[in-house]
Amino acid sequence: MNILQASQSRYSTKAFDASRKLSEQQVADLKELVRMSASSVNSQPWHFILAGSDEGKTRIAKATQGGFSFNERKILDASHVMVFCAKTSIDDAYLLSLLENEDKDGRFANEEAKAGMHGGRSYFVNLHRETLNDAEHWMQKQVYLNVGTLLLGAAAMGIDAVPIEGFDAQVLNEEFGLTEKGFNSVVIVPLGFHSEDDFNAKLPKSRWPAEAVFTEL
Repeated sequence: MNILQASQSRYSTKAFDASRKLSEQQVADLKELVRMSASSVNSQPWHFILAGSDEGKTRIAKATQGGFSFNERKILDASHVMVFCAKTSIDDAYLLSLLENEDKDGRFANEEAKAGMHGGRSYFVNLHRETLNDAEHWMQKQVYLNVGTLLLGAAAMGIDAVPIEGFDAQVLNEEFGLTEKGFNSVVIVPLGFHSEDDFNAKLPKSRWPAEAVFTEL
């Protein structure tokens, strides 16, 4: 399956087959997929909670109790569930740590290149921290880039998934102590294989026609 076929075939799974599990290699590949995702100025302002055990999935599903109970079974029946968390602030210490990690990985030919990267990244971070005052929202946008990477990549691997925003983030933040760690839960993505009861698996996709969404110059 090529990337276009994956895009055309993927859909939001509404019911998972609880008896089918991802292999260890599939889980490892999904983890590497999100770790390698693109982000603005390589900011990587994220953390992931990955649950493969019934206990772990039950903890995540606590956030669906009440008004979001319609999402509970998706979480409990999926093979694995990934919670995407975004940083709530980005300070200079984090930027320096990120820079040193890039240096360790061989990103810079010399000190001038290293300084240039730090200056350029700091410019954009400060733009959002100080001028636009939307740093937290900007970091959540980076997380959504990663969610898209996971959804498309999972489809290419033959794995079903569904992005979930219908949950109580405060409950999830408290369950995993995220606020104290400087993170906020943003999206939950159950992963696995759809069940025969998944009505959405049998429906055709619907998207706006190309002429409605493209302006070509």
